[in-house]
Formats: sequence, structure tokens, C-alpha cells
Amino acid sequence: MNSKNIEIRWHGRGGQGAKTAALLLADVCFKTGAYVQGFPEYGPERMGAPITAFNRISDREIRVHSNIYTPDLVVVVDETLLHSVDVTSGLKEDGAIIINTDKTPDEIRPLLNGFLGRVYTVDARKISVDALGKYFPNSPMLAAAVAVSNVMEKDDFIREMRTSYEHKFAKKPEVIDGNMKALTDTFEALESQLGM
Repeated sequence: MNSKNIEIRWHGRGGQGAKTAALLLADVCFKTGAYVQGFPEYGPERMGAPITAFNRISDREIRVHSNIYTPDLVVVVDETLLHSVDVTSGLKEDGAIIINTDKTPDEIRPLLNGFLGRVYTVDARKISVDALGKYFPNSPMLAAAVAVSNVMEKDDFIREMRTSYEHKFAKKPEVIDGNMKALTDTFEALESQLGM
């Protein structure tokens, strides 16, 4: 694991899978030996209502049990939240933000309240529709969080996610393959932004 300690805040809307992505990230990091937390901030969990979820990932025992106020990474699953939620609130100056959008980082930056850190964009709609035939943004955004944060090696992540999907979708191999394609396509889509 490259990072000693990383805190991630997820912003999404109810039903988009931000909470699920945070829990999946905790699960796969735990399986590689990290100490983890993955939890949502409970509020009105209506379909379409803004929701927040969090991850703490560390190589040491985590003794803090609170929301995350100064994240290293923010993941925005729904671009429309940029107009109603201050997604950069508390985000560390040397941190990063990933936004699900078809726009470039330079096009998105003016909407980020003067944030000067790293900005990444992922077209999770295109990736998931191409891979799964439907719009499920959480798999691409989960892969993006791993790619940008370096919390685990790509190959370890892909292997653990395949195991997780095989368990969850045992009777739907096409869903497993579609999700795996969404994950790998996201890593490829981010390569130029990450300078790989």
C-alpha cells in the first residue's frame, strides 16, 4: 500500500451507488490487509437526494470515528451536485477531486470554488453504458478513486473486485464481465490525466 493514511469523501445522489462504492472500497482494501472504514452520512435517503459517504484507509489501526472534514480525495458521482453542494469544502490543498462528467478538468475547474489541487474527470455514464448497457456510475467511480488515490495496486484491486462480483452476481456472469470491463476501462480512461 503506497499511502500511509487516506481519507475520502463521496458525494452522490440516493440510488447512484456512492454509498455502495464506499463500502466496496473498504471491503477490497481490507482484503489486502489495510485498516479501513466505509460509512455513509445518514440523512434523508430519498432517491435522488444528495448523500455523502466516507472512507478511511490506513496501514495502522484507525481510532477516529467521525465524519471526514478535511479529505485527501473527493469523489463526485453526480456532476449536478457542483451547483448545489460545496464539494470542495475542507478538501486539502494538495488533495484531489474526481468528477463524473464528460467535460475536461479545465472545463470543470471554474465550478470548484477556487480549488487549486488536482482535478480529474471520468465519463462514468459512457463507460458504464458501453460496458453494462445501463447507467451505473459506481463501478467507474470506484475504479477512479483507486487509480487516483493509489490506495492499492491496480492488479490487486481488479482481482479482489472480480472475487467480490463473482460472489455477488454468481448467477449473472454477464454482470460480472460488464462490471470488470467498466473498472478496466476507467483505468485506461484516466491514464492520460494521471500521466501513466
